[in-house]
Amino acid sequence: MHRCPKSASESNAGVSTTLMCFVILVFLLVLMIPTVSVYGSTAEGIPLRIQQIPPGNVILSGGLLSNRWVTMRDRTMPALWNILDGTNHSHFIENFRIAAGLSTNRLRGAPFNDGEVYKWIEGACAILAITKDTQLEQRLDDLIKLIEQVQLPDGYIHSQVIARMRSGDSNAIPFTDRNMFELYNFGHLFSAACIHYRVTGRTNLLNVAQKAAEYLYQRLQTGAPDALRGSVCPSHFMGLVDLFRATGQKRYLEIARELFRLKFEVTERGDDNQDRIPWLQQVEPVGHAVRANYLYAGAADLFLETADSNYWTPLVPIWSNLITRKLYITGGCGALYDGASPDGAKDQKSITRVHQAYGRSYQLPNITAHNETCASVGLVLWAWRMFQITGEAEYIDTLERALFNTVLAAVDWWGTNFLYVNPLRSTRVMPCGLRWPHYRQPFLGSFCCPPNLFRLLSAIGSYCYGIKDDKLYVTLYAANKLETEIAGGKLRLEQNTEYPWNGKVRLIVRETPPQAWSLMLRIPGWTRFGKGQVPIRINYRPYDVDLTLGKFIEIRRVWQAGDIVDLYLPMEAMLVEAHPLVEETFGQAAVVRGPIVYCAESIDLPPQRSVLDVILCPDQEMRAWYDRRFFSGIVVIDVPVMFRDSGLNNQKLYRPLEINTVPARPVRFVPYFIWGNRGTNEMNVWFPLALGRPGSG
Repeated sequence: MHRCPKSASESNAGVSTTLMCFVILVFLLVLMIPTVSVYGSTAEGIPLRIQQIPPGNVILSGGLLSNRWVTMRDRTMPALWNILDGTNHSHFIENFRIAAGLSTNRLRGAPFNDGEVYKWIEGACAILAITKDTQLEQRLDDLIKLIEQVQLPDGYIHSQVIARMRSGDSNAIPFTDRNMFELYNFGHLFSAACIHYRVTGRTNLLNVAQKAAEYLYQRLQTGAPDALRGSVCPSHFMGLVDLFRATGQKRYLEIARELFRLKFEVTERGDDNQDRIPWLQQVEPVGHAVRANYLYAGAADLFLETADSNYWTPLVPIWSNLITRKLYITGGCGALYDGASPDGAKDQKSITRVHQAYGRSYQLPNITAHNETCASVGLVLWAWRMFQITGEAEYIDTLERALFNTVLAAVDWWGTNFLYVNPLRSTRVMPCGLRWPHYRQPFLGSFCCPPNLFRLLSAIGSYCYGIKDDKLYVTLYAANKLETEIAGGKLRLEQNTEYPWNGKVRLIVRETPPQAWSLMLRIPGWTRFGKGQVPIRINYRPYDVDLTLGKFIEIRRVWQAGDIVDLYLPMEAMLVEAHPLVEETFGQAAVVRGPIVYCAESIDLPPQRSVLDVILCPDQEMRAWYDRRFFSGIVVIDVPVMFRDSGLNNQKLYRPLEINTVPARPVRFVPYFIWGNRGTNEMNVWFPLALGRPGSG
């Protein structure tokens, strides 16, 4: 039986002298071998460990991300609280009251509802770090007291299971059914407790989390049940690493490592939970996309803290496969409502159903795209950790794509209605009935996505920078004020920009240590520089530097208070095509400007026209302009298009080709994230192209 080692020292105590000598000899031989850098500036196999800025150290001060953060604070946080604290839709906090004996209501809701409460706590703490709101802090304290009342003396906590146990249900046994999402709930408890501790300095929720982690440790010592071996939606890897970072106790890292090993010993062997294939043999993202991205983010966290290459080795091909074959242009992932895995297997008995699935390579449907919001949140978490490991800008490019498109699209402009799925096309005539609607709702039957995007967007300032020794990485461009420490001293930096609406960024050093340090500026892969263009100026003077798209550039100097760095990233509207093996978009193009994907909505078309009638004119110029009256100020694009009858109302499967078109005229395209905010109407991202010069039909 494999068990969690009790401590690193106890494990080493049994090593023989001969073995120790051999290890030392191997170590000395390794030191003689030159290393090759494959992780930016790191030695081979050693993660950079770029540090994230703590909550409260970055204050967003204007622009799109600031607008979304304020909406989270003022609208989304109270709207979610009303649902979580109420009983109209489901039971969330009410289940805790029932488990604590404070309510006689019956249990209701999904088994993962505890986790949604913890996500709300996490998001609320990120807001508290900035606002210092005493009423919010008191609400958190009251909620934590309730959670404390529910936890069993041995540390186990799951409101529904405990309520059943206390009512005398003999079938209510911890960790007998992995579909009770116990580890998922534990993981979000761990992460929420850590941010609460960092923001408030209080240990009340941290104590609950540590007792729960100790419960896991003791269960592993006595033999892990199947529900511990085969985790569902594994947030607990990230959560346990968070606990390790917050407390310094290596035991939590040991628990995570043992649970990761046990995960791939389960007997189900289906791709739904990524456990059909041993971890080291995995080369592509498979199965339930949310569960997959949580797993990959957790593996990245474990590599960050252990430098064990077994966690890292599969992540490289999995990531490569994702961004070259399975990722939507909007950063959506998990294309299929229902998939089969392994798809097309010769042994049909080995095929299992997978829901919310990563499909085949290049299988990216538009109308029926699933693209669960939680999957894109998970992608952001995973991409950030890949950046922390490598220092490579390509991961932030992907993070930014998912953030500015799918994540922002999943909540309406007013912050109170949400999408579960994120299609790239929505028409009044649908090819089939779908489980999830193409319009936002205040409550979703599976209420995991709203708290998830809330906790991410509430903490989005922490994703604007990263620090490693004396290097400051500027990862997301947004107007903000940063306070941190670098090179042994205090740094205050101000960033002024209207990004993503234009590519002009100004960084002003307000306070700096006397020692030299490096400013690392991300050059997004989507930008294009003209010949002779100088994109960087320091104190208004051109700064000569070699640029590589999709990389960071380093500016190292002894900085002075008042220094100004100007960065200009050209941001032109362009047409983008997909790989020809993406059948659903072959011969079509999408409109993109900077990190923002654009779409057309039927509300902006002539009467009676469908988005399927639109044909792009690639030889005519598009015009991007800032509309101050459109949702507090947004860049829209006038795109020359022609119209033809798409035959949407035609009952025939096939018909003779009709080439009659209406002469070209401009149509307003809007950012994908804003679609559906002007009532229910059609939307489309990918459009066919007009070949040759447009004319009248």
